[in-house]
Amino acid sequence: MPIVDIECVQREGESLPEGLARTLADALGEVLGSEPGRLWVRLRELPEAHYAENLSAAPRPVFVKILFGEPPTGDLLRLQMRQVCEAVARACRCPVDRVHVLVEPAASGRIAFGGELR
Repeated sequence: MPIVDIECVQREGESLPEGLARTLADALGEVLGSEPGRLWVRLRELPEAHYAENLSAAPRPVFVKILFGEPPTGDLLRLQMRQVCEAVARACRCPVDRVHVLVEPAASGRIAFGGELR
């Protein structure tokens, strides 16, 4: 049930490639071992003018937030986060060190689908 939010910083006049959300969903589904239809990606563009880093020229990062029912831990978490960064970097055509991943606290017991708390 991972829900993945991806935000790409984009230069003015540039847009994300057609089909990128599908490419990311398929790649991340494989990395995270999700059954078909069980991993969801929401993809957004963040205009470069709305992003900055203090006292630095702002490279164009990609921010990823992942919400798991129960997130992995330990070595599995480290492995999956490395693989997530690599998959996102490949799909978005950016250096892997520009991909930043945040794993949200467990959603189990605080998320509902169709009104049913899970």
